[in-house]
Amino acid sequence: MKKGNYLNTILRSKKTVFTFKDIIMLWEESNTNAAKVRLNYYVKNGDLLRLRRGVYVKDKKYNKLELATRIFTPSYISFETVLAREGVIFQYQTNINVASYLTRKITVDNENYIYKKMKDTTLLNTAGIEQGSRLTIASKERAFLDTLYSNVDYYFDNLKSIDWGMVFSLLAMYENKRMAKIVNQLYKKASTP
Repeated sequence: MKKGNYLNTILRSKKTVFTFKDIIMLWEESNTNAAKVRLNYYVKNGDLLRLRRGVYVKDKKYNKLELATRIFTPSYISFETVLAREGVIFQYQTNINVASYLTRKITVDNENYIYKKMKDTTLLNTAGIEQGSRLTIASKERAFLDTLYSNVDYYFDNLKSIDWGMVFSLLAMYENKRMAKIVNQLYKKASTP
């Protein structure tokens, strides 16, 4: 890559959040030390912002959901974040909830990110997950099941918009009898006028 094109390559990208690995691939850089020096220079000059070690953004207008899925990978947006957006729960959500391979609560740029551990067979199964070029997010049915998986007792405000056919097709991946029992109870309750 020609000198001077490094920063432009990042700025022209549709992504708003970049990990160090993303940048190396974007630059087609094999020398990681040179890439680190270049990135430090861009951060000191104010051309890029470093949100945490190895995570960079173009400016303060970055997509917080995109950031959530870039901090720990593999991961996807789920749980209350999706359920609130879809009207399944009515409580206002101040945290961004993410399904991941570990459990963590971190704060970045005054935003709380809550990572909840899912077993690998469920986390890596892409059924019910919308994968875009910048963001990976669960459907409301997958978020519903993820929430039941991680919570023993949870109240849902509005189950009318849930596609129960999709719920039952996704349920097998969790291999959880407790969940299956609760899903059947909630289905009967939602189906009764």
